Formats: sequence, structure tokens, C-alpha cells
Amino acid sequence: MMDIKGSQKIEVMRTNLSAEAKIEPDPACSGEIKKETQIIAIYGKGGIGKSFTLANLSYMMAQQKKKVLLIGCDPKSDTTSLLFGGKACPTIIQTSSKMKLAGDEVSISDVCFIRDGVFAMELGGPEVGRGCGGRGIIHGFETLEKLGFHDWGFDYVLLDFLGDVVCGGFGLPIARDMCQKVIVVASNDLQSLYVANNVCSAVEYFRKLGGNVGVAGMVINKDDGTGEAKAFTEKVKIPVLAAIPANEDIRRKSASYEIIGKPDCEWGPLFGELASNVANAPPVHPKPLTQDQLLNLFSSDTVGRGVVLQPATQADMTGKQETKRKSLEVIYDAA
Repeated sequence: MMDIKGSQKIEVMRTNLSAEAKIEPDPACSGEIKKETQIIAIYGKGGIGKSFTLANLSYMMAQQKKKVLLIGCDPKSDTTSLLFGGKACPTIIQTSSKMKLAGDEVSISDVCFIRDGVFAMELGGPEVGRGCGGRGIIHGFETLEKLGFHDWGFDYVLLDFLGDVVCGGFGLPIARDMCQKVIVVASNDLQSLYVANNVCSAVEYFRKLGGNVGVAGMVINKDDGTGEAKAFTEKVKIPVLAAIPANEDIRRKSASYEIIGKPDCEWGPLFGELASNVANAPPVHPKPLTQDQLLNLFSSDTVGRGVVLQPATQADMTGKQETKRKSLEVIYDAA
């Protein structure tokens, strides 16, 4: 049985979380971005393979003599795991918090690490139940700005964002023109394409408000050849930048944190082409689908389109027969 002190702690925690939820996000950093730097935000459903794609893409770009910065913007902080052979990268949020408590200021060498020419860092996020992931993203970018983000001379900055989450922090690059273009990662399944469609909708929404971000295209990961993702890109009017096959060799190497985006690797040409397409693909206006249009990409036995919505009644809800009562509303005849 919970004691009084335990109850008080829970009540204080609830009060603090409620107060935090009411706080409006701080304005996003709006410093001038160097025109020669392409900042690209990559979105997709959790587990679809964004981190796998980005680790290999950034590695290939570095091998092509491009200066690349990979920033993980997922609270799981696993974007850079494959790049660093499974090792966890200290996050900006946790590192800056610890150093602030110690009276020190965070520096580049505390949070940015290099492998074979790829610069990489993780924004991180709060522990479960202890804060808002979106606000964590905003705080992370504020810290990057203090570290000189807008003065860094990279050819490409790749941002890995979780597409499932729709709160303001995760939509920051689109809403505040922090990137020039967006790339979506999806597969031939309804859920990942649903997320991709939501991202396209967000891009179009903010373009109508004066935004300049467009969608450069889709990377189809774990492509089993069924064609739904390809059909989606044709309907939405965005190109396929690469189709990474559902291959056992790729799966095993990815699971063992092995980079396959190397020029001399079997999969080198695939990622070389992807790197070229990512660099050159222009941002375009997507044409988001309605829910029914999205479902129509799949066979009816896959998504159950034979289901009919049956309205519930008050009797269904209460288990009692509903008694009709006369309305007390007064209705006046027309004069």
C-alpha cells in the first residue's frame, strides 16, 4: 500500500508535468544558414530503417569526399549506433545537463564524434515520463546554435527524425524552414506509408503558410517487390531515390552493426546512387493522399476494406433499452 509521502511525490510529479505541458516552446533558432550547406531532414516510421539508411548514406558521402554531419533527432538516440559499431554516443541533452550542474559549458568535443570522415552526434531526449521529447529536440537545437551550428562548413547535414510523432519539436525543420528538403523512408506496408503521407501533408501545410521546404523523394527500405511504396510515390508525385531490397545479407550485416555503404562493398553502387540522388534531387510539392486513397494502394484482403462502420446506440453503451423522452425545447411558429 502506498504511503503518504509516496502519494505526495506522485502528486508533485503530476503537477510538474502538467505545468511543463502548458509551456509554449521557445522560438526555434533562426540564424542564417550557409547557402552551400544542404540540410536534409529524413522522416519515417519507427523501426523502418532510417538509422540504417542514414549511417550508410553518410558513410558513402564521406567516401565521396563530402563533408557530412549526421544528427540523430530521435529520443531513442540510436541514429549513430550503426556508424559507431553499436557504441552509444553521448547525447547533447544529457551531456549539457551534467556539465551545467558541474558549472561547465559543453563543447564540440563533448558531443560530436568522427568515423572515417563522418561527423555525428545525438540530440537525445528525456527519460521515460520525465519530459517532452519535442521540447528536448528544441533544446538540443538551441544548444547547437550556441555551439556555432550556422557557421559550420558542411556540405550536407542529415537530420534523422521520427515520423510517428506529430508534436512541434519533431516538425521543427519543416515548420521553421530549418532544412531545404525532406526525404521519407518507407516500405511496402500501410503503417510506414501512412507516416510518409502525414509528412507530405505537413510539408504542404507549411508551404501554404509561406514555408519553403519540399520533399525530395522516398527511400524504399526492405523492398519485397510488392510495389505499394512505388505506387504511393507515383500518386503523391515524388521520386524514388533508392530501393533497398529485403535481403538476408543486408539484414545480418545491419544487425551486427556493419557498414555496407562502402565503395568496394557489394552494396556500394546502391548507396553511391542514393548519395547522388539525395544530393541532386530538388524539393517538390507532394500531393498527399486521403485515407481512402492510401488504402486503395493495397488489396482489400490486406486492409479489410469490406468492413462497414456500424453506429453504436445508447442501448449498446448502457445495456438498457433507451427510453425516448419528449424534448422540452420550445419551437415557435414562423410569423
